Amino acid sequence: MLNVVIFGAPGSGKGTQSEKLIERYGLHHISTGEVLRNHIARGTQLGKVADQYISQGQLIPDELMIEVLADELDSNGEKAAKGVIFDGFPRTIPQARALSKMLEDRGTAVHAVVGLDVPEDRLVERMIKRGQQSGRADDNIDTIKKRLDVYHRQTSPLKEYYIGEGKYLNIDGDGDVDRIFGDIAGSLDKISETAAENK
Repeated sequence: MLNVVIFGAPGSGKGTQSEKLIERYGLHHISTGEVLRNHIARGTQLGKVADQYISQGQLIPDELMIEVLADELDSNGEKAAKGVIFDGFPRTIPQARALSKMLEDRGTAVHAVVGLDVPEDRLVERMIKRGQQSGRADDNIDTIKKRLDVYHRQTSPLKEYYIGEGKYLNIDGDGDVDRIFGDIAGSLDKISETAAENK
């Protein structure tokens, strides 16, 4: 089993690399945004509570987010048997601790954190280009700068946290998509081999 957190600033290529990781390792992809939208669309109890926060422009409390993730894991037991890729969570150190506890309760853990490192000017360039191609309204220069500012303030301390845990893989996320994936896969294969040897 291989549980991976994919980590990086907006525009760092998390979605692209997640798809490749799913294909290669058979991981179950958990994107917190998609899971929440699904709960809201289905009108579940969790969805109704989440919608109250989202509709008022508030962040979802950590306890609720963990409850949503636990539900996603427990209701997708077979799909998640080979492991999970967490995309968009955790974003803060308290969330990282809560995620560890939730996984520990299920007899597993986060095995690796793939950190995609891309220079800021390249991130801005990528997101503006993405906005032009997709018509995403939030990919304009002012919004991009705000999103990057929030990322640096809230989320980048997580990097130090996971370095301290010995789980952080620093990946050069600038350049050819296949080369980046090759670097990620090389690091994850070593982790899988070590885990197999230690069983």
